[in-house]
Amino acid sequence: MITLAAVVAYSAYVTNRIGSLRRLQNDLIDRNRKDSLQLLRIQNELNSIGMSMRDMLDTGALDRGQHYPLTAWRPQFERMRADLEDAFQHEKQVSPQGRTEDQQRYLESSLAQFWDAVGRTFDGAANGKEAEAREQIRISLQARLAALSTAVARLLVQNNESEERAATQVTGIYERVQRQAYVFVTCILIAIVLTSLYLIRSNRLLFHQLATLSDQRSDLAQKLISTQESTLRHISRELHDDFGQILTAMGAMLGRARNQVEEGSQVRADLLEVREIAQSTLEKVRSLSQALHPVMLDEAGLEQTIEWYLPVVERQTGIGISYEKSGTPFSVNGSAAVHVYRVLQEALNNVARHSDANKVWVRLRFAPEHLQLEVEDHGIGFSEVRPRQGIGLVAMRERAELLNGTIAFERPAEGGTLVRMTVPRQVLEPHA
Repeated sequence: MITLAAVVAYSAYVTNRIGSLRRLQNDLIDRNRKDSLQLLRIQNELNSIGMSMRDMLDTGALDRGQHYPLTAWRPQFERMRADLEDAFQHEKQVSPQGRTEDQQRYLESSLAQFWDAVGRTFDGAANGKEAEAREQIRISLQARLAALSTAVARLLVQNNESEERAATQVTGIYERVQRQAYVFVTCILIAIVLTSLYLIRSNRLLFHQLATLSDQRSDLAQKLISTQESTLRHISRELHDDFGQILTAMGAMLGRARNQVEEGSQVRADLLEVREIAQSTLEKVRSLSQALHPVMLDEAGLEQTIEWYLPVVERQTGIGISYEKSGTPFSVNGSAAVHVYRVLQEALNNVARHSDANKVWVRLRFAPEHLQLEVEDHGIGFSEVRPRQGIGLVAMRERAELLNGTIAFERPAEGGTLVRMTVPRQVLEPHA
């Protein structure tokens, strides 16, 4: 806003100065020049009249002492009078505003008196008063003509002085505009610097708040993940230990009771059916316990848990899974193994629920510097999946960040989705 206001104010100032220059040029400089041209024309006409009067006095000294008659000059003077009056009319139209009315009236009255005197001179010569007419030219007409020439010369000098003053004013205006331009540029630079400092400070505060919110979100996500894993581990152990033992004891007791009943009785058949139900329930409880938190991660490690889990997913979903393991395996600590396993579990669940694919490729690569897990399908892909609620993808990213790793969701050339998680090796290896 400050910069915009400064630009508008300076633009108005420059516009005003340009208008002043235009008015000064149109009203004074150009008009003075046009008037000076007309004054020069008048001066030339007056010089021509003066030369004609000198010729009138000098011409005619013939060999016999006779003079050329003055009346013969009258047509020439009439033409010069018409030209001079035309020049005066044009000069009056372009006369500058600085000329006073007294100067204009003096010029017009002097011209009128001069031509009146010229007329009387020619009338006297026509009446036979040749000598008096010549004397009138020497005494009166030449003096009047000189006065006119002097007045015209003064007007020319006045115009030159006006042009010099106008040039000085123009120079002053240019200098003021130049100084104002420097001041304006300085103010704009100061405004830009202050605005930039304000924006930098505001952005720093904003980025600090975003970083704080991001850290809080990451901490919250990590706590949620940790709480979730702790809860699932607890439920898994409860199911495996308590309910598993109870169902195992029930099966054993039903087996002993069945042995105490005679063969072929209905009670023996009912006990056998109840024992089979208890055994089926036990298998479901153990399967649910493994799904919530595979005990194999703590007992057998990540590799064997994945090899056990993939066939289970194939049986449950009917999706063919192609598993590929490469590189030299290394040990993965328990907490890191849980996160890698959960990412695999979430990726396969997304394939089963959303991709409409009938084939999945799972790749586990042990590189010298990192561990890489890939889950690829050629289904409909993320871009065509209907928007859905859930924190599965967010949880996958958070688990990757917890391991200081990266996770990418890409679209293979064949279509579908490719989930690739890369985790540094030093984070995965058990600490001594």
